[in-house]
Amino acid sequence: MSWRPDASAPLWHLAKGEENEIFFSDLQLEHLKQIGPSCVATSLCMVARATGADVTPEDFKKVTNSQSPHSWSEALKPYGMQLAYCNHDQRRIGYLIDELKQLNDLFFLSFYSVDPPSDPDENGKLCTAHIVTMHGSTIYDTAKYPSKGGVCDASAYSRLERQTKRIFRVVPIGYPRCL
Repeated sequence: MSWRPDASAPLWHLAKGEENEIFFSDLQLEHLKQIGPSCVATSLCMVARATGADVTPEDFKKVTNSQSPHSWSEALKPYGMQLAYCNHDQRRIGYLIDELKQLNDLFFLSFYSVDPPSDPDENGKLCTAHIVTMHGSTIYDTAKYPSKGGVCDASAYSRLERQTKRIFRVVPIGYPRCL
């Protein structure tokens, strides 16, 4: 048998014969503008509010670590949600947008704000990153006002050239692939 490595993988692997299930198409997201460096807490809050929850980013700051996706997933549990990792590498976001749009669901996209270095700085920080919410084909960027690109079609998002750090699909609590 002549085996060769596969240089690509779908973002959301489906087993043979399995069809893509859309979990959160009915959510109505309302953009929130973050205050300070709070993209994770603000994004989580925005998604929780879409379930009818009366929460603020401060509520999520208390129960999450901005560098711990496991804590983000745990924080979504009271709203019937968790996170699941998607296959990805450091490709620029623009290479992944069409595939994400086809999946047509709820995702968190994290990317490096600058070209990522290999070593942390003197404070232990690797580099600045940001996270946005993608629902269907719309990106919600909490760092921007809606009229300034904070809510836009994913194909027109201004940061498509940034390298991917993490991609999560929001899944129902208890879904087999959840964190």
